[in-house]
Amino acid sequence: MLEDKIQLIKTEKGAIYLVGPIRLPVNLYGETVVFQWYCWLNCDEVTEDFERIIDKLSSVNLAELQQSSVLAYGDFSYGDDAIIRMHSICHTGDIFGSKRCDCGFQLKQSMKMIADHGTGALFYLANHEGRGIGLFSKAMAYILQESGYDTVEANQALGFVDDSRNYGDAIQVLKALRSKPVTLISNNPKKLEALKDSGLPVSGRKPLWGDISEYNEKYLETKINRSGHLKDEGTCPND
Repeated sequence: MLEDKIQLIKTEKGAIYLVGPIRLPVNLYGETVVFQWYCWLNCDEVTEDFERIIDKLSSVNLAELQQSSVLAYGDFSYGDDAIIRMHSICHTGDIFGSKRCDCGFQLKQSMKMIADHGTGALFYLANHEGRGIGLFSKAMAYILQESGYDTVEANQALGFVDDSRNYGDAIQVLKALRSKPVTLISNNPKKLEALKDSGLPVSGRKPLWGDISEYNEKYLETKINRSGHLKDEGTCPND
């Protein structure tokens, strides 16, 4: 039963094991929407003996590690017109509903956009917390931000670059699931460039701004002014 749901994707460093699809009903703004859920695991070992991989699971504490997911909707593999979101995990925004960022809004809104569109997928990237610095470092960056640093300055003060996220694994999984063009839901040109540079056919981009408040206005301005996010008229602070 399990072997039929596991797919091997070979990488330069080993393999990605993709499990799914799994039927996942989701409460989305009070309505139940059924997605197809995938999860992937990076591994140094490359083998199609999936029983060997399954047998090793109990000896490796995967709960201490991070695994990423895909929520696909509609005929994602073969549909002609699909939209996707590469969403970086945000523990504070996605789980707690923090107003310091717009991540929780972007997560739910992109899922709704995909469901309303009829075909698409949300890639939930678990190793992207704090633009790649991790949750503990992000907590320290928040302390610096409360003393006047912006998001970029706080990350750099801790010894990080502004944005260290890598989309290589997500792109490998996307290629395994779909070969037709996609439209990206994002304000970040780096995500768009990563898709195009990989050779994936990209048909366009949809902006995703919202949930602007006194708590995240400076954060959103920094995204535009320091990190190069694309501003769409009528949707951003200080328009």
